[in-house]
Amino acid sequence: MNSLISLYRSITGALDRADGLLSTLARFLFAAVFLFYFWVSGLTKLGDGILGIFQPALGAYAQIFPRAMEAAGYDASQLSFLHTLVVMAGTWAEFILPALIVLGLATRFAALGMIGFVTLQTLTDLFGHNLLAEPDAVGAWFDRVPDAVIMDQRSLWLFLLIVLVLKGAGPLSLDRLVQRKLAPHYTSAA
Repeated sequence: MNSLISLYRSITGALDRADGLLSTLARFLFAAVFLFYFWVSGLTKLGDGILGIFQPALGAYAQIFPRAMEAAGYDASQLSFLHTLVVMAGTWAEFILPALIVLGLATRFAALGMIGFVTLQTLTDLFGHNLLAEPDAVGAWFDRVPDAVIMDQRSLWLFLLIVLVLKGAGPLSLDRLVQRKLAPHYTSAA
């Protein structure tokens, strides 16, 4: 029995020392599953031409503020400047935050931002697009059906991002490179 416990401890000890792999794997999975999802979503919100990043498409307003757009007769000029700022910030976030996560730069901050983004996306889907009225889309935990958009999928999205918030980017990241470059400055100044 002691040899079994010893073997178990040696295996789990090796896994504990490989902690950086979890962050690297989380970033890889984010890139494989979500990078292009968010970038393509962001592209649908851009207006025409090079200045489209500052002039969101009509569809951007309809995606982010569906009820306000319906009330305004789908005329974005009837919405406030605050609506435009939110749409632009959301659009930029869909490009910038995923890129930062994949590069491993300011990863914890970017993952926190993505948690906020996914939370707002979920609230918009539930209340703005009335997904709340569709029980199959909302789903439920512990129901043997793992494919509901909200309770199942979005929970896993958030868990992946929480791993990055708690663990950081891992050893293969720009965060680690920046940390190594800055470390001599902080130790010599102390």
